[in-house]
Amino acid sequence: MFGLTGGLGMNPSMDDINLLQQAQRHQLVVTNLGEEIDLEIGTGEDEAAFASNSLIGGTPREPSTGEHDETKHMVLVSDLPGEDQDMSKGQPSAKRKKKVVKRWREEWADTYKWAYVDMKDGTARIFCSVCREYGRKHRRNPYGNEGSRNMQMSALEEHNNSLLHKEALRLQTASKDKIVVDKPIYVKTLMSKSAGSIVESALKRDPNEIEFIQSVQESVHALERVIAKNSHYVNIMERLLEPERMIVFRVPWIDDRGETHVNRGFRVQFNQALGPCRGGIRFHPSMNLSIAKFLGFQQTLKNALSPYKLGGASGGSDFDPKGRSDNEIMRFCQSFMNEMYRYMGPDKDLPSEEVGVGTREMGYLFGQYRRLAGQFQGSFTGPRIYWAASSLRTEASGYGVVYFARLMLADMNKEIKGLRCVVSGCGKIAMHVVEKLIACGAHPVTVSDSKGYLVDDDGFDYMKLAFLRDIKSQQRSLRDYSKTYARAKYFDEVKPWNERCDVAFPCASQNEVDQADAINLVNAGCRLLVEGSNMPCTAEAVDVFRKANVLIAPAIAAGAGGVAAGEIEVLRESNSMQWSAEDFESRLQEALKQTYEKALKAANDFGYQKESPEALLHGATIAAFLNIAQAMTDQGCV
Repeated sequence: MFGLTGGLGMNPSMDDINLLQQAQRHQLVVTNLGEEIDLEIGTGEDEAAFASNSLIGGTPREPSTGEHDETKHMVLVSDLPGEDQDMSKGQPSAKRKKKVVKRWREEWADTYKWAYVDMKDGTARIFCSVCREYGRKHRRNPYGNEGSRNMQMSALEEHNNSLLHKEALRLQTASKDKIVVDKPIYVKTLMSKSAGSIVESALKRDPNEIEFIQSVQESVHALERVIAKNSHYVNIMERLLEPERMIVFRVPWIDDRGETHVNRGFRVQFNQALGPCRGGIRFHPSMNLSIAKFLGFQQTLKNALSPYKLGGASGGSDFDPKGRSDNEIMRFCQSFMNEMYRYMGPDKDLPSEEVGVGTREMGYLFGQYRRLAGQFQGSFTGPRIYWAASSLRTEASGYGVVYFARLMLADMNKEIKGLRCVVSGCGKIAMHVVEKLIACGAHPVTVSDSKGYLVDDDGFDYMKLAFLRDIKSQQRSLRDYSKTYARAKYFDEVKPWNERCDVAFPCASQNEVDQADAINLVNAGCRLLVEGSNMPCTAEAVDVFRKANVLIAPAIAAGAGGVAAGEIEVLRESNSMQWSAEDFESRLQEALKQTYEKALKAANDFGYQKESPEALLHGATIAAFLNIAQAMTDQGCV
């Protein structure tokens, strides 16, 4: 209805009559005063204390003559003369209401930008722009908690201290601007009409699924030459892009205070043409169906490219495990598995660790699955090695990323030893990437979190890495590292991509490297980028790297270590064997080598030279797609 922030403003086409009707119905007026806004909101009748006490001291400023002209069409019903006043006579009289009046000034924009006005069940409410919800702490006074008498506390502090807003923080991203804004979809220009029709169809079906559409565009762009040779693949691709099964469900759970919460759970079993599904579970506030589909699609390609016959899946929940006790996380995981267990099994779908899900969460999930299924039929990938997992299972994804970088460098007659490496993230994959880089003699200098990044020009060693892990296990800031190592620096609200480097390892999240970051990396000397996270580069960033001849190792190829580790676990379980760390690492390296060679061969078959920045990027997708397409063709229209 009305808004206090850009993008949430009044509809300019609303005529004066509609405005008067809105004011009459809701006793609410928003007056445009150039760069300023006066907000007047009548209080409700459900709380007498609120209606009988003024929240803000002082006398409201009278509008100037110039302002009066701008506001003459937007007044309260009680101020309407003549016929307009008669319109309200037939309505029941309301209790006398206090008005909250406060000046909206440009210099306050950063403090109060979280508030906007909208309709809820026929009543105007003050909503939080972060959580898009209203409640006792948000309902009427957008400048502080309703009923608050402590005028010394700023509205922003009061808002941030409200329970509703604390829940809303799970919807925030790591960006500076804390208001969630829909991002436009970047549409790449495709050479062929056939390829364009695939993207157009996906956009028409799922126009709001930004992450999924982006992954579709990247894949279709890589497959243009394949589709041009055989138009039959257009139909195959259109079928592939619709997941076989999407499960969306509620996850109710009780916290330690006895309060009930409800989150949303997802599992997208994307494609099983090659075999049973394997894929991660992510617990993160930003999780939604678009991200679940994009991750499931990426996992389908990743599994198809690996030496193993597997389908792809992904899922998770918008639950945030940060700040939760072990008991709360256990109760949530058990509730999550109460719905999911019927779709799980070694011949159906086995989940693995992802963002927000580690050995603790996987243990709770598997325990509830075992309890409900009634037998110990296959372990999930990731529980602790002393009862169910292979040696180095947790390290496999991060180690595999470094192994893949070594394979690429070897083809360039180079080695990773001595190279300056920039790593983003500080989770499981990022830490194991840093660990393996140290073992290989490389010079890793950065890690990052949602607040900024840490750089140590002396490079990390095993002792420093252990200290970093201690910091993160205690949920402290990476800033604390610089208090011990004085030469290290922590930079707020920026990413590490302007640091001088030879190789970059984005290991944090999707779309963490945008066009500006790509330009910074090129200018910083980066010649090789190895993706540790899924789809870390935006389409615009990929274009920058391509033009600058920076080689990219896509996540569907470089991330095959996690796939290999999961299948080694299943093989160990079926044969009642235990791999040593050396055997495990040897098998892991062999799986990465096969994946690398398969991607290069597919690229060469379709005219991409090994030295081309598009060779691995396109070759990996081509090889994966052809495997899936053959299986889907053989199995008919199912």
